[in-house]
Amino acid sequence: MTVKYCRIALVIFLCLAMLSLPASAAISKSRTKAGAHRKSVAAKAFRASCEPVLYSASALVKDQSTGRLLIQKRATAIVPIASITKLMTAMVVLDQDENLEGTLVIQKADVDMIRHSHSRLPVGTSLTRREAMLLALMSSENRSAHALGRTYPGGTRACVAAMNAKARALGLSATHFEDTTGLANGNVSSARDLVELVEAAYQYGLIREFTTCRETTVYAGQRILEYRNSNQLIKNPDWDIGLSKTGYTDDAGRCLVMQVHVANRPLLIVLLDSQGRLTRVGDANRIKKWLEKPSQAAQVRKG
Repeated sequence: MTVKYCRIALVIFLCLAMLSLPASAAISKSRTKAGAHRKSVAAKAFRASCEPVLYSASALVKDQSTGRLLIQKRATAIVPIASITKLMTAMVVLDQDENLEGTLVIQKADVDMIRHSHSRLPVGTSLTRREAMLLALMSSENRSAHALGRTYPGGTRACVAAMNAKARALGLSATHFEDTTGLANGNVSSARDLVELVEAAYQYGLIREFTTCRETTVYAGQRILEYRNSNQLIKNPDWDIGLSKTGYTDDAGRCLVMQVHVANRPLLIVLLDSQGRLTRVGDANRIKKWLEKPSQAAQVRKG
C-alpha cells in the first residue's frame, strides 16, 4: 500500500514539474522581450535627446548630395513665407530672359499698400533690372521686387501666374503665390516644398551671387544708398553659404533658407516662423554645431 502511494506521489510530482517548465520558459522569454523593449525605448530617447533643439516652428535640413533628410520639424505645415517669395520672383524673371541692363523706374504702384513697410527707394528712382534684383534678393527690398513683377511681360498678374506655374512644374503642391514681394499672406509653402525651391534657385548662378553679396550701393537721384545683406551669417567666416534668403512679416515670423557647406557636405536648410530677432540665426548655429560633432558626422555619413 505504501509503495502504491509513493508511486502516485511520484507521478503527481513529475506532472507538476513538467507543467512548470513552459511557464518558466515563457516568463524568461517575456522578461527578455521586456528588457529588449526597454533598451529600444532608451536608445530612441537617447537619439532624440541628441538632436538639436530648434525654436523655429517649422524646419528641415536636407543633405543636397544624397537627398537624405537630416532634421524635420513640422515640415509639411503650410505657412506664410514672406520674402522667401523673392527667390521665385527672381527665377521667373530670369527664365523670361529679360534684359538685366534695361532700366526700370520705381513708381507709386510699387509702394507697399498691404503692410505699409518702409523702403529707402524713393518713387522716381531709376534702377537697372540687375540692381533691382540684387536689392530684392540681398536686402529684401520690396519696392524693387514689386517693380520686377510690374515690368514683367504682361505685368504683375502674369508674373505671379508664372510663379505659380513654376511651382507646379517643380512639384511644390503646398506652395502658392499672390504677389512678387511676399507681403501678402497668400504666399504660402511648407518646409518640405521650400527645400526643393531652394535647390531649384541654387541652379541660377546670378541668384547664388546676389543672395550672398555682402553689401552694395545704388544711386537714387542725388543720394547714394548703402544696402547690406539681411542675413548676418553672410559676413561670418565660419559659414560657407552658397545661397541665402531671409523673410519676415508678423504672420510669417522670421524665416531663413540657405544652401551651405557644413562638415564637408552640402546642405539645404529651411527655418520658418522663428519668433525673436535672433532665433533663426541661433537655430542655424545649433544645426551647424550638431552636424559638426564627430559622432554625429560619422552617423550621418553612415546613413
